[in-house]
Amino acid sequence: MKKLILLFTVCFILFSNGYSQTVWPLKEWAASTPAEEKMNADSLAAFANEISTGKYGYVDGMFITRNGKLIYQKSWKNDYDKAYGENAKTTDPLNPYDPGGPYNYYNPWWHPYYHRGELHSLQSVTKTITSVIIGVATTKNEFPDVSRTVLSFFDTTKIKNIDDRKRRMTIRHLLTMTAGFNWNENLPYSDPANDGTKMEAAFDWVQYVIDKPMAYEPGATFAYNSGASQILSYIFRKATGKDIEEYAAQNLFAPLGITDYFWKRTATGLADTEGGLYLKPSDLAKIFYLFLQNGKWNDKQIVSSDWVASSLTPFKTLGGGTKYGYKWWLYEYEPNKLAWCGSGFGGQVPIVIPEYNIVAVVNAWNILPGRPALGRNVIIRKLLNAVADKK
Repeated sequence: MKKLILLFTVCFILFSNGYSQTVWPLKEWAASTPAEEKMNADSLAAFANEISTGKYGYVDGMFITRNGKLIYQKSWKNDYDKAYGENAKTTDPLNPYDPGGPYNYYNPWWHPYYHRGELHSLQSVTKTITSVIIGVATTKNEFPDVSRTVLSFFDTTKIKNIDDRKRRMTIRHLLTMTAGFNWNENLPYSDPANDGTKMEAAFDWVQYVIDKPMAYEPGATFAYNSGASQILSYIFRKATGKDIEEYAAQNLFAPLGITDYFWKRTATGLADTEGGLYLKPSDLAKIFYLFLQNGKWNDKQIVSSDWVASSLTPFKTLGGGTKYGYKWWLYEYEPNKLAWCGSGFGGQVPIVIPEYNIVAVVNAWNILPGRPALGRNVIIRKLLNAVADKK
């Protein structure tokens, strides 16, 4: 009898504290309401109304979950033929080759939706997912330790500007944006001097990056570098003998029930791991929910808890409450409280606020400098303002 009373007491405490069994969106997200998940529906609607005014430029959609359930979604129809149609016809750094090609960022056939469908360009959120895929392979003991040197995967007789710093560069440095290359990606992507833009205009992206001279000791300085993420595509194939897209399809996407996606390729055939993936918002949210569940999905460990912890541990502090892990942006919204984010060109912002079991995805397409845009700090603040049971 005492054991039964103890069991009943424990169950009552867990229930009264809001405990519920983990919900797994195996095919679709279970539907709920903001009120049922202790969110303020009026606050979310007010945010959506702000977006509708055009205050934040071209926003395509917002997908919000809490406690593993979809509580709010909204989409906006933007006329991208009208918005960028003239740009699509004129060669410039965001449209360097054929105007019908997949790297013409103004072309509505390719951006922001793949072939005008439901799959939205993720741009640099692809970097975060590339890190997740490497985590899956590491968990399965199919990828080398991140302390392995980058040059060990290359024929060094075919690489320019080799020095001791480049010899010391490791996979971890690629993952944390501390590779040390002389690389300038702080300019607008419409600027032809931007190294990310110049890389995409090259035939062999990996060769363009690995040939760059070094500017810093690896690990010492954070410098945003899309090329470092593209090298990971090359290393993945060299290390595992498998294409990273095919590996992801079998070992990450399939277990999460993700069947519809598109992944752009470079001219040499490598998957574009710096910005080429397209997903539905609901499926992107699944990948971020996987990390909220410490790498587990339907009670199967897809990514080790060690990899999750390493990914979300700040490797560099960048100022303004911003930190960086293994391709994860980490934002301190309150002292010692971090939101976990991806960040993609044009306004791709998936967010996890772990303290409140929130996973949200915002997609947009604001690609020209000096125009309105919806920043991640605004999104985080609006989500937190809508939490009804704030601690």
